[in-house]
Amino acid sequence: MTFTLITGGNKGIGYETARRLIGVGHTVWIGARDIERGRQAAEALGASFVQLDVTEEASVAAAVNTVRDQAGYLDILINNAGILGDVTTPEDMTVAQLREVYETNVFGVVCVTNAFLPLLRQAPAPSVINVTSGLGSFTMIHDPERVESQYPLAAYASSKTAVTMLTMQYAKTTPDVRFNAVDPGQTATDFTGRLGHTVKEGSDATVRVATLGASTPTGTVTDRDGTLPW
Repeated sequence: MTFTLITGGNKGIGYETARRLIGVGHTVWIGARDIERGRQAAEALGASFVQLDVTEEASVAAAVNTVRDQAGYLDILINNAGILGDVTTPEDMTVAQLREVYETNVFGVVCVTNAFLPLLRQAPAPSVINVTSGLGSFTMIHDPERVESQYPLAAYASSKTAVTMLTMQYAKTTPDVRFNAVDPGQTATDFTGRLGHTVKEGSDATVRVATLGASTPTGTVTDRDGTLPW
């Protein structure tokens, strides 16, 4: 049995990822800030729900206790929760705007990952999958042929650059757990104003890595088409 936790799993790509992983036999926890929406999503999918606000250490600690009590260990942690923040240029951006995005997208990843590491280490082939973005790729934002070059998302884009580097640093220093970053690409959800490819396509990279089992690599950054340029 594979136990998987998905933060921000009550809608969008996280929800689709949960649906597909349940379909291949994973036991999935939907982690969500909103209790009612999280429970509704979990019930619709046949998943379990755990209240989880990645920006609140007490909430994260309570979620760890819930998973420990119900399963005893965790095979896969998918750090999917993220916010877009304000669309603005760096010169017009306030520190408060930047901090809000980093609290969820960067500090939340570290908080949740570190809190769940003891449970992950109880699994035979533990894996952490961090959802990043091509918007954080230096190569892609300079390519006029790529959609990533078209958006002035200083806070969000830089937060995803940080997520990718953090993933690589975890991979280098934590060899007993596999760490990989995945880019969903522009996906038609509320997050993007319904622009982009389908949520199924957006979940492809995450689902692929989450189903590799003992063959899961570490220190990779991929999208549905392969290795992502950085």
